[in-house]
Amino acid sequence: MSQGAGARAGTETRTEAGAQAGPPAPAAACAEARPATGAQAESRAGIAAEAPAGVSAEVTAAASAGVTAEVTAGAAQGLAGGTVRDVGAGAGVKDRIAAAPISWGVCEVPGWGHQLTPERVLDEMAGLGIRATEFGPDGFLPGPLLAARGVTAVGGFVPVVLHDPAHDPLPQVRAALDTFTAAGAQVLVLAAATGLDGYDGRPEVTAEGWRLLLSRLDGIAALAAAEGLTAALHPHVGTVVETPDEVDRVLAGSGVGLCLDTGHLLVGGGDPVALARRAASRVVHVHLKDVDAAAAERVRSGAATYTEAVAAGLYRPLGQGDLALGDLVAALESAGYRGWYVMEQDTVLGSEPPPGQGPLADITASLQWLAAQ
Repeated sequence: MSQGAGARAGTETRTEAGAQAGPPAPAAACAEARPATGAQAESRAGIAAEAPAGVSAEVTAAASAGVTAEVTAGAAQGLAGGTVRDVGAGAGVKDRIAAAPISWGVCEVPGWGHQLTPERVLDEMAGLGIRATEFGPDGFLPGPLLAARGVTAVGGFVPVVLHDPAHDPLPQVRAALDTFTAAGAQVLVLAAATGLDGYDGRPEVTAEGWRLLLSRLDGIAALAAAEGLTAALHPHVGTVVETPDEVDRVLAGSGVGLCLDTGHLLVGGGDPVALARRAASRVVHVHLKDVDAAAAERVRSGAATYTEAVAAGLYRPLGQGDLALGDLVAALESAGYRGWYVMEQDTVLGSEPPPGQGPLADITASLQWLAAQ
């Protein structure tokens, strides 16, 4: 289905949220990879075997690899296994702020504007006092570089095809887990990729494809838990999980945790604040965006593609858009969320900005808003 009104339609509907979970904490960044333990290697080998029906193999194999408790308890309670922890005892919101390279226009999508160098992005993060970040596209901010800069690796965004029985997502997931554990990162942020480049179109997914997707989410969550990480599903424009109904389908049909991305949820037709209030126990990671609601409606209606809207200013500095972000943060904090708030304002750059210019002004304004929370 194309990214038009049909793909965007939908209002927030209720799903039981399950039991409360504490969110994940960062580990100290380290430059050397840790070899898999015997249990981890066993878990990986077991999950690789897919059942003929392609639906429950990951869960079945994870159980045979000794991670039954994480899958069973997680699915029953609505949690992402047993790995979520707090960033730090007593840490306030301002102590749990991280950045993401997409705020500097660095993106995994081919042709997504001008791409800055890792050195410039890290220099500008340092100049703003940012000490934690997600990785960005695969290989953009390697763990050793972050460690050398004294920057905490929080986790990263991994779009992976989960609904297609002809595609095995596990090699990509295993490679990401190796990178994350080597750097001390703790959150594997999954998106249910369509298999198409970019986020400007969506194919139809069959009921069988959905069953496979949900099963694989639980299997990957168990695999991540076995390696000490937390998996979070990121509802994202132009992926299989975008609209409110699709988000609820994941919450009801799997135990994976949720990366609550305020911008993508709004563009997809949902209410991020309402979701934060009713499903706080499932939230293990947060991407904070503010949004121009009129621009979001143009994407939902099909009048503009997602990429066009981002380039035209879909995302605003935090506190300057149409989302009630203060209410959302308050709802999560009152529910016990103690994980990261990743400041992530997608942008598209046309060329290399002069020093001190480009996205810095918007990022600075967002940081100032966060510091006041």
